[in-house]
Amino acid sequence: MQGEIKRRLSRARYAAIGAAIGAAIGGFVSRNGASTGGAVGGIVGAVAGEKRVAASTLVNRVKDRDEPSAADSN
Repeated sequence: MQGEIKRRLSRARYAAIGAAIGAAIGGFVSRNGASTGGAVGGIVGAVAGEKRVAASTLVNRVKDRDEPSAADSN
């Protein structure tokens, strides 16, 4: 459950950051550009947040698997 919450919060955080950056860049063009840039930036940010958490979860699983246990040292 904790992993699911972490994934959702990461996705939301990156979506918000992406939307802000996209809207700022699109705002230099026009109001419609700001709206479109915010939407596209939000989608890109959400995907990036999802992938980042998935990658860090995989890295943690590999680290846990590679650590020697107390039973292995005997």
